[in-house]
Amino acid sequence: MYQIYFAGNFQGYNPGMKTKLALLGGLTTEEFLRDYWQKKPLLIRQAVPGFKGLLNPSQLIDLSCLEDAQARMVKQSRGNWQLEHGPFTRDQMSKLRGKWSVLVQGVNHRLPAGTEILKPFNFIPHARLDDLMVSFATKGGGVGPHFDPYDVFLLQGLGHRRWQITTQKDRSLIEGAPLRILKEFHIEQEWVLEAGDMLYLPPQCGHNGIAEDDCMTYSIGFRTPTYQEMAEQFLVYLQDRICVDGVYADPDLKLQKHPSEIGDAMLQQITTAISKVRWDNEDIANFLGSYLSEPKPHIFFDAPAKPLSIAAFRKSRRAYNIVLELQTQMLCRDATVFINGESHQVGKETYRVLRELADTRQLIAATVLTREATDLLYEFYLDGYLRLEFVKPKSSLSRTNKQSS
Repeated sequence: MYQIYFAGNFQGYNPGMKTKLALLGGLTTEEFLRDYWQKKPLLIRQAVPGFKGLLNPSQLIDLSCLEDAQARMVKQSRGNWQLEHGPFTRDQMSKLRGKWSVLVQGVNHRLPAGTEILKPFNFIPHARLDDLMVSFATKGGGVGPHFDPYDVFLLQGLGHRRWQITTQKDRSLIEGAPLRILKEFHIEQEWVLEAGDMLYLPPQCGHNGIAEDDCMTYSIGFRTPTYQEMAEQFLVYLQDRICVDGVYADPDLKLQKHPSEIGDAMLQQITTAISKVRWDNEDIANFLGSYLSEPKPHIFFDAPAKPLSIAAFRKSRRAYNIVLELQTQMLCRDATVFINGESHQVGKETYRVLRELADTRQLIAATVLTREATDLLYEFYLDGYLRLEFVKPKSSLSRTNKQSS
């Protein structure tokens, strides 16, 4: 469906802590994590040499018009801002004039190349990854000076974008604005990024991106959920997993002077009952795995139209790679595998293989599988969480030439 405007070399591997990376401006991952991650911005010229982008503006607009698109449109005129949420229509987009931007979330759920962009960032745990957002802006367009509560790498594709940043503590917002735009914005540093350049911004770093010409930016975002959000969701998780026996009873009930008051005896009895609710690190780990791998509400999975039988699935192993669907999120902890909000406790060898699938998002056809792993992968296959990708056999001529050489 899409032509790939992409000449960069994205390698999905973990290079090790001591390897100097062009992606990080010649820093090792150890140096980047120590000196910059969640601490201060980093400008990297030609982080991905030759990168031109994955989409052209028209293709991004097509994505913003899909029925389940997570898309936003920002228009600005004379200091006023307008925000609209997608999906949009082609007719609607064709009538846009002046300074405007369109932003589409979850592009890695749409394009295999979007997933490839994320792989070089494997030095950040998958549990922290949010998604790949792609934005297009006409000259002068942007979303205004703002700050985000998460880490982001801003990789420039088409055109040029001017980035202004500040570490100011004042985060007062313009009242009544449809966007979270800073009332005051004191520029401390400023750069113009061209194709292949990248800017890392830690949470709460104020920034303003202004298109110097028609331009596209690829934002690799890493979420930072609040403790409040996590605590609320953990309590939701617990409610289906706790059991507090007994029923409230008060055979020794005493007469109260004020019947509207909650008595000490009732309070103590309920306190004792509720204090029986317990959890440990394993409960929290299982919650995190399920919660952090849970797909966003708009994501659905399609089962294969004509699924293989379990016997055919087992026989197919040497002819097919197993590949996670683009929307699938998979995490691991100890002997438990989490996939799209589900948890599965497995044996040691099965865990090793499925962890490899979670790390790299595929298992090559030659991978040796336990019976347990095969059965579980078949279950994931039926649920639409993964697919089989045919491995084209090498021709006899190729093999002959290789042997003769």
